[in-house]
Amino acid sequence: MTHVLDPDALPGATPAVHAPLPPYDDVTRSDAAFRSFLHGLPGVDQVGAESRAAQLGTRSIKTTSKAWAIDTAISMVDLTTLEGADTPGKVRSLAAKAKQPDPSDPTTPRVAAVCVYGDLAGVAREALAGTGIHVAAVATAFPSGRASRAVKIADVRDAVGNGADEIDMVIDRGAFLTGRYLDVYEEIVAVKEACGDAHLKVILETGELKTLDNVRRASWIAMLAGGDFVKTSTGKVTPAATLPVGLVMLEAVRDFRIATGRQIGVKPAGGIRTTKDAVKHLVMINETAGPDWLSPDWFRFGASSLLNDLLLQRQKLRTGHYSGPDYVTVD
Repeated sequence: MTHVLDPDALPGATPAVHAPLPPYDDVTRSDAAFRSFLHGLPGVDQVGAESRAAQLGTRSIKTTSKAWAIDTAISMVDLTTLEGADTPGKVRSLAAKAKQPDPSDPTTPRVAAVCVYGDLAGVAREALAGTGIHVAAVATAFPSGRASRAVKIADVRDAVGNGADEIDMVIDRGAFLTGRYLDVYEEIVAVKEACGDAHLKVILETGELKTLDNVRRASWIAMLAGGDFVKTSTGKVTPAATLPVGLVMLEAVRDFRIATGRQIGVKPAGGIRTTKDAVKHLVMINETAGPDWLSPDWFRFGASSLLNDLLLQRQKLRTGHYSGPDYVTVD
């Protein structure tokens, strides 16, 4: 199902100021070269980023624009279950909701993907056959990433073999935080190769990176290594998808496209639960990276409970009243 997106429904974009970037050719030839490049990136003004994100979070949109924003956000959801107690039945139930989020209203958009553990990717693939909804699977010893590279690659190949067409990997935060940037890069390259035709989302686990400068650096490593998306978090660590982190990642993908001509997607995950949260992110996309990213091809929400609030708000716009608590399924 194709959804027409209308970026004109959001507040107008503010012209971005692009700081000059250091040369990025041959940065992967050594740890020293990589370190020189990454630490040469324009520094992040944390106070300024937090202020800018807070400012964007106060923008209001009209009712007609809100209807567009809700449908757009629904179409961007990676509907997720990542629990040790997950079962094939739960995945089938989630797939049914992904295909028809609101059974009372067939005009409701479908979500972008269903995200599960790799051993359940085959169940999701069978349940979603012919819908165009993607099957995303977490891999590489999610959520800790603490395993040998051989084990991580086997994890990826198993998930792809089970039917995943998107892989959400976690970077080695220990390697990153100790300055072994080339190790992080090479592992992402190896995982991308193991993905085959599957798209790769690279989870930075920003809550463990501590600084916004590190978020920018990790984003560039992921993009240079061939990642198709940069993703904030596993959802297992707090803080997760904060607006300042999202702002820095959107600036990174914007600057990367200017430098290389290649567009990379962004996926915030963890803690995004309300329609207000989603709309804040849509406004931030439009004003930071630009309307080209206002598509499920380039932006996703990793969420479980978010979809329920979007459906409740959509129903309120359509009928003028809120439904009871049994209007949406509990995931």
